[in-house]
Amino acid sequence: MSVDPLVLASQSPRRRELLALLGLPFRVQPAAVDETPRAGESPDAYVARTAADKARAVGGAAVLAADTAVVLDHTILGKPQDREDAAAMLRRLSGRAHSVLTAVALRRGDREWALTVRTVVTFDRLDAARIDAYLATDEPWDKAGAYGIQGLAGAFVRSLDGSYSSVVGLPLVETRELLLAAGLLGTAAEGPRQ
Repeated sequence: MSVDPLVLASQSPRRRELLALLGLPFRVQPAAVDETPRAGESPDAYVARTAADKARAVGGAAVLAADTAVVLDHTILGKPQDREDAAAMLRRLSGRAHSVLTAVALRRGDREWALTVRTVVTFDRLDAARIDAYLATDEPWDKAGAYGIQGLAGAFVRSLDGSYSSVVGLPLVETRELLLAAGLLGTAAEGPRQ
């Protein structure tokens, strides 16, 4: 195990709670990076680049970072800018399947490990009253796609194919595999699946 604690390069309380479940000591130091998608950049490339940028932007012997994007029709739905933006996102997601991509990047010294997890989430049909009631809460404002699956919006989810923890913000199985590969959780019989 590392003498210095792992650094989580995220201000997300959800990522902090999920990482704590793996039982590895860590400290939090949010990364300040430009999270603007580049022209022509695919959603997969975007989350992978952003997670890697965050891991590289923070000092520490071992740094873990992640980035999550909600993707509908090949378009990234970021955090809502205002109430109308959030309502528009929820109307677009209503009754449809979308992808949630979470990229995880781990840097230990000069070595890096990375992976991206895709989960397909299908929403129930949301009428205007459900959307308005949800927007009256504090929940949608700091979340990609204007919803948090771990909260009230969990009642919007008709089905989920993939990793629940990845939709929340940190895929636990895959993150554990990266930590094992980096020697931060003992020894790994095999590295992470790529």
